Amino acid sequence: MESGASFAYISEGRHSTLACAECHVSRLWLQDGGMSVKDFEILRQHMLVEICAGTFHVSDVIGKATLDERVMAAMGKVPRHEFVPVELQPYAYANIPLPIGFEKTISQPFIVALMTDLLDIRAEDTVLEIGTGLGYQAAILAQLARKVYSIEIIEELARQAKQRLRQQGCTNIELKIANGYHGWSEHAPFDKVIVTAAPDLIPPPLIHQLKAGGKMVIPAGLPDAQQLVLVEKNGNGKVTTREILQVRFSQLEDTEPGTTSN
Repeated sequence: MESGASFAYISEGRHSTLACAECHVSRLWLQDGGMSVKDFEILRQHMLVEICAGTFHVSDVIGKATLDERVMAAMGKVPRHEFVPVELQPYAYANIPLPIGFEKTISQPFIVALMTDLLDIRAEDTVLEIGTGLGYQAAILAQLARKVYSIEIIEELARQAKQRLRQQGCTNIELKIANGYHGWSEHAPFDKVIVTAAPDLIPPPLIHQLKAGGKMVIPAGLPDAQQLVLVEKNGNGKVTTREILQVRFSQLEDTEPGTTSN
């Protein structure tokens, strides 16, 4: 259930970004007649440059000009092309959302990196992810945290994600097919929570399952007025929120308490 998250700067420039990516891809295809591991590495490095540029552009909003080195290292290591449909692999590193089926998309790399950075993940952390999609965000989290619990409501996406994550050797991720609105109480509380689809309001179960001293990154708001929100719970359990920037995500499924979709 990963969204095609974007923000104004990137979405305004998405056509030129895609054109640039197409230029790179066309050149590589002309040279070799196909895409090699080295070709994807070149495109992945170009993606990192795009992320750095996007970060600098909104530095006054997010309060920093560069993202954490560990986050950037994870973005540079995980093969994003292995988490998109095969026909879209040549475009996996363009800084735009890409469709993954079921009217869902994988978020643009800048948003993935920014949301991960805002969580400030430590090596001993346990992280809850709502919206597995095909597993790319989970794979990034797995590079940084001790354990990742990820929930996906669409069974076919969850099945594919599990296969793709296994192929990449991600052994510290546990997947569940359910409605992520209700979290995963059996493994709560979590040090960090990340949500990749937008509710109108932050779901109370996710706040409840966040550990004291923990952080949550979640898009929230009406479809045309969504904000990426950083939620922090201090040692006394007091919750504060801070809006980071305007984004556009798909809607988070909501159901009556006590029900799930499997």
